[in-house]
Amino acid sequence: MSEPDLSALLTDVVSLAVRAGRVILDIYGQTDPGTTYKADDSPLTRADLASHHLLMEALGGLTPDLPILSEESAAIAYDERRGWGRYWLIDPLDGTKEFLQRRNEFTVNVALIDHGAPILGVVHAPALAVTYAAAHGLGATKQRVPWPPKPIHVADYRRGLLKVVVSRAHAGPETEALLRALGPVEAISVGSSLKLCLVAEGAAHFYPRLGPTMEWDTAAAHCVVEEAGGSVTDLDGRPLRYNKPSLLNPSFVVCGEPPVPWKSAR
Repeated sequence: MSEPDLSALLTDVVSLAVRAGRVILDIYGQTDPGTTYKADDSPLTRADLASHHLLMEALGGLTPDLPILSEESAAIAYDERRGWGRYWLIDPLDGTKEFLQRRNEFTVNVALIDHGAPILGVVHAPALAVTYAAAHGLGATKQRVPWPPKPIHVADYRRGLLKVVVSRAHAGPETEALLRALGPVEAISVGSSLKLCLVAEGAAHFYPRLGPTMEWDTAAAHCVVEEAGGSVTDLDGRPLRYNKPSLLNPSFVVCGEPPVPWKSAR
C-alpha cells in the first residue's frame, strides 16, 4: 500500500467533517431529532445517522481501498478487522447526549489509523464553528470560523495553577479522589472529544479518564494531542492502540509536556 499524502488528505477530511457538521446542525435546529436507543441504552438520533452516511460515502469515494469503521457500523467482527493495516475510524456524532441536551459540545471525529496508531485526526465542533486538525509530522491546528487555522501546542503545567479537564457526565469517585490528591486545581468540565482538544491547545494540562470509552471516541483527538506535543496513554504509560479485538479503551490519561506527575498524587 502506497504512503498517503497526509497534507492533501487532511484538507479533504476537514472539508468532509465540516459538511457532516452542517447536516448535524440542520437537525439540531429541528424540534424532533428522531431519537431512538441502542441495545446499551445510548441514544441515537437522525443526526448521528445522517452524518454517518455522509462520511461513509465521502470517505469511500476519497480512498476507495481503505475500510471504514464507524460507531454506527461497529458490528464488524475482529476476524475481518484484524487484517486492516490502515483504515478510517469515525464517530459521526460524538456527544449525542450533549446534542440532545442542547449543549454545543458535540463533535464529528474522523481519524486515519495506521497499524494501531492514529496518523491523521480531525475533530469538528459544528455548533461552536471550531475545527481541530492534525496529521503525523504536520503539527496540530485549531480553526475558529471565519479565521484561518492557527498552530496549537500543549502547555507546561508548572507555569501556574494546574488545569484539569473532567467529563461532564462521567467523573466518578476515582476521578474525584485523584483531583483531591493533586491539590489545588482548576477543574474544567466539557463534553465529547473536546476534552482532549483542550489539552492539545494548552487550555488545560491534564485529562484523566478512569472509565470506559470506545476507540472512536478518542482516535481523532489522540492524533491532535500528539501532534501538539502531548500524550494519550494508558495508566502504565503506553500510548492507546486501535483496532483491538475489543473496541473498548482502557482507562487513560491525556497530558501536556512535561506530563503531569499524577501517579505520585494517587
